Amino acid sequence: MSVLIVAVDGPAAAGKGTLAKALADVLGLPHLDTGLLYRAVARRMILEGLDPQRDDGEALARRLDQADLARADLRVPEIDRGASGVATQPGVRAALLQRQRDFARASGGVIDGRDIGTVVFPDASVKLFVTASPRTRALRRFRQLHGDAPLSDAGLTALTDDIAARDRQDETRPVSPLKRAEDAVVIETDALDSAAVLARALEIVRASQDETR
Repeated sequence: MSVLIVAVDGPAAAGKGTLAKALADVLGLPHLDTGLLYRAVARRMILEGLDPQRDDGEALARRLDQADLARADLRVPEIDRGASGVATQPGVRAALLQRQRDFARASGGVIDGRDIGTVVFPDASVKLFVTASPRTRALRRFRQLHGDAPLSDAGLTALTDDIAARDRQDETRPVSPLKRAEDAVVIETDALDSAAVLARALEIVRASQDETR
């Protein structure tokens, strides 16, 4: 591609959003969290009395605006479940697809999601697949929402089960399932902090740029 597009895919709470934002800052590129689009659709549906798991959200997806994306209540368990539901809807995905492509076509960007390297930008300059174990991701999600609040073993187990269930839904949905692109580089983050993940990603991006010069 004539512009630098970095696709960052991976399951929930693997750290792809944190990485993508930091990577965009370093590279001087715009960043798009595509998961936020699906969360915003789910929130709009709930506000209008619709069920994200059963009702059609395409019309609302086509009317999303910046205020929907700026809401402070998009990263809560209710919206996690709702976003997973609307993400299975072909109409919603079609409504949001061109919006995602238009975001980076002109000047490039770092885009994170679950189907960026396989569907949204299959010709991306660099493809990364960021992952970690369900238990690690469950603990990260809890800390993201609740900080240093205590978490029991039973609570962690329940959260881990929720994360694993979300993975199964994302991986088996008939439209744009979560999967690693064949040419994506995998970054396992269980034993890495955010700085180490960023350093590894920058190595991959810069090596790719060197190859194309």
